[in-house]
Amino acid sequence: MIGFYELANSFGEMMPLILSIAAILATYLAFSLLLSIAKKSLLRLARTKRQISNVEIFSTAVKYVFLVILALSILFYYSGSWTGLGLTLGLFSAAIGFALQKPISGIAAWIMVVTRRPFEIGDRISIGEYKGDVRDISLMHITLKEIGGIVPSEENSGRMILVPNSLLFEQNIINYTQQDEFILDQVMVSITYESNLEKAVEICKRAAKKETKQFYDHVKKEPYVRNYFQASGINLYVRFFVPAKRMQEFSSNITTGIYKAFKKTKEVQFAYPHTEVIIKK
Repeated sequence: MIGFYELANSFGEMMPLILSIAAILATYLAFSLLLSIAKKSLLRLARTKRQISNVEIFSTAVKYVFLVILALSILFYYSGSWTGLGLTLGLFSAAIGFALQKPISGIAAWIMVVTRRPFEIGDRISIGEYKGDVRDISLMHITLKEIGGIVPSEENSGRMILVPNSLLFEQNIINYTQQDEFILDQVMVSITYESNLEKAVEICKRAAKKETKQFYDHVKKEPYVRNYFQASGINLYVRFFVPAKRMQEFSSNITTGIYKAFKKTKEVQFAYPHTEVIIKK
């Protein structure tokens, strides 16, 4: 019987702590449920990439603010006064400031992303050596759907990359799609000096226009060609605006179109490394 009374007394002493933990968990679960409902409702109303990104970032920020307020409330409750809370926070800050320098840098970088918006969820970006489409922006990491990586291209590799936020202060950030979804790409072809340059330029323009005419209303600029002398011929660079996430598709189609058109005419010849013997009288 003595053991039972001691156990009951111990349980009675722990009851306030158990109730506090239960209240904290209930508050957090209720908040998470309400936030999830609100997020889904806002995502259904979002129509543009920027609106979707705003909803994702705003919901994450609200979650972190709530957790900070909840933690401060718990500390204040157990410290008993603002003085005790200040002393507790001071000691706590000094301890984590030394041990968690990288995570703190990551949080600072996350705040920079939220406030300055160098990129949105859905943008195609590169951070130093990493390139990909932004899938998520969390407190510590940027999640990218990798492009290239396995093969040297601008197509998705199928892999996901977690980039630490702290790298945002150390690496260059390039945003492919901050202004719009279109980016300048090019296809290069070499022709011999004996070829009809005007004819070659026209073929290159025609091939690019055929593939990109659907985008004229957006980019307001037609494909164009730049020519440069080389040792064994002339390089033609046909340049055009296409969606950043479909660069490889259109450059491949334009390359095919140029090749087929060159093969149909005798006025234009491909330049390539070879030996040619010319006998003159």
